[in-house]
Amino acid sequence: MSISVQGLTKIYGQQKAVDNITFDAGPGVLGFLGPNGAGKSTTMKMLTCFIPQTSGAATVCGFDISKQPLEVKRNIGYLPESNPLYTEMYVKESLAFVAGIHKLHAPEKRIAEVLEQTGLGPEQHKKINQLSKGYRQRVGLAQAILHNPQVLILDEPTSGLDPNQLIGIRQLITDLGKTKTIVLSTHIMQEVEAVCNHVIIINKGNIVANDTLQNLRKNNNNKTLETIFIGLTNK
Repeated sequence: MSISVQGLTKIYGQQKAVDNITFDAGPGVLGFLGPNGAGKSTTMKMLTCFIPQTSGAATVCGFDISKQPLEVKRNIGYLPESNPLYTEMYVKESLAFVAGIHKLHAPEKRIAEVLEQTGLGPEQHKKINQLSKGYRQRVGLAQAILHNPQVLILDEPTSGLDPNQLIGIRQLITDLGKTKTIVLSTHIMQEVEAVCNHVIIINKGNIVANDTLQNLRKNNNNKTLETIFIGLTNK
């Protein structure tokens, strides 16, 4: 498995943000769902080595998040919800900067591929601060996939996209999921139904569902994912 999580816990003061969760994820698109404050972003930050866990363990591509954080980061592409960007840079310049950090071989070729993949070709000579929110999301996604990581962790990647852009990014995520492990966090249930083959629902720091989308519906009288989600998290 690309991601293996065993008893992962994060405590802030008296609050357990993530409470002893265990799951695995392999190639494909995993929908990582939960209401605000459920522990989604905290889990993703631990997996990407942005914050340390309180207890438990996790590996990414076989590398331990506590003992081998640099190797973990080399194998992960991360698009956080805040999507921090250097807005004074030009689009292509920002990708060249990220390529330099990753010490990419033949960066020009890879940058051209990613510009095409994310539909940023026409915008590549614009400054990021001139772009719409949707195109800024694309820049964040382009930076996340530039070093061709085996694991992608995407926190609200389609935020701010118009319907046409949404179709393009959904297709890109679906295509990437054929060979990579993608953890996709979103509040948009249609998004999950369109691209995910497996779903984890977390509530108050605990996993309350972990199954394929098909089985989840089958075991809940073929209710919609939104209805299942509300039933499991409105407690």
